[in-house]
Amino acid sequence: MRKKKNRLQQLKQYNSTKLKDHYEFVKQQRNWFSLRTRLTLLVTAELLVSVTLAVGAATLLNRLFPNLQLPLLVELLAIALLIGGAVTAFLSKFFFDPIKRLREAMAQVAEGEFSVRLDPSSSFQEIREVYTGFNLMTHELSATEVLQTDFVSNVSHEFKTPISAIEGYATLLQGTENLDEDQQNYIDKILHNTRRLSNLTGNILLLSKIENQNIETHQTRYRLDEQIRQCIVDLEPAWSLKDTEFDVDLEGVEYLGNESLLRHVWENLIGNAVKFGPEGGLVTIGMKTEEEKIRITVEDEGTGFSEETQRHLFDKFYQGDSSHKQEGNGLGLALVSRILHLTGGTIAAENRPEGGAKFTVTLLK
Repeated sequence: MRKKKNRLQQLKQYNSTKLKDHYEFVKQQRNWFSLRTRLTLLVTAELLVSVTLAVGAATLLNRLFPNLQLPLLVELLAIALLIGGAVTAFLSKFFFDPIKRLREAMAQVAEGEFSVRLDPSSSFQEIREVYTGFNLMTHELSATEVLQTDFVSNVSHEFKTPISAIEGYATLLQGTENLDEDQQNYIDKILHNTRRLSNLTGNILLLSKIENQNIETHQTRYRLDEQIRQCIVDLEPAWSLKDTEFDVDLEGVEYLGNESLLRHVWENLIGNAVKFGPEGGLVTIGMKTEEEKIRITVEDEGTGFSEETQRHLFDKFYQGDSSHKQEGNGLGLALVSRILHLTGGTIAAENRPEGGAKFTVTLLK
């Protein structure tokens, strides 16, 4: 396994070295006709060709239509504008298409897609340099992302076993007799924090697995409404502690998908609705079928979220409400978003006019 990783690292280093060498080679190439020079020459040629063709066209029109009495200047301007416009449209496409391709590729990088590459084979030195530099940048970003993901996944995996051992021993101590109040509090805190760490490492490992998965696997047909009801029952310790009430209106729907993955979606959304809702609040859950789609909504009566929080709501480790940092790790909604992306579904979040948050999940039948 270690040899395989070393070989992969060598391959990445080799590719990076090749790209850097190619970039330096492209930069050292001399091109007497730069992009600026070519553009200047082409615009000058365009003016000359436009004027020449305009004069020829005006002379031809006068011969064909001798009774057409138009000033020569008007004829020249009209024809020159038509010809110049057509030539300019062609030249602008020729010059600005590479910039458009670069803009589209940069938009993909901004969305986290680091595998995008541009073809550097161009007749323009400047375009070759920019495209080669862009490819080098995306290669380095991709390598950094892989390294970071592997590191986080490996560290989380190594943490999981000792954390489980600590939790097990703390659970055994919890049932020990002759513990004073302070000792019992210490054990409770150890259990609380080890469970948080265990939940964090579990979410990181699951998220890492899903991010490296391109298709949905282990699909079965099951009752989606029953799954959501079961999630509500499983979360009873949380919502009974806050006296939360539920208003549930679910259509009976059979769904083909990964049952275990979608369970994480409902547990996170319903758990958040309970966590961020007030004491004795109401959580409203609905599900309806609309043509080829299934729409599920989860609403709470909490404080909602700010515009800044809404922009980063599905980012990893982001927590907009600092008052609940001890209860979560900022991975729940990122996990929900990735699972739904994998299944072909979507999720949207908004503030309710009457207060609170509303999450809408859309699945394809």
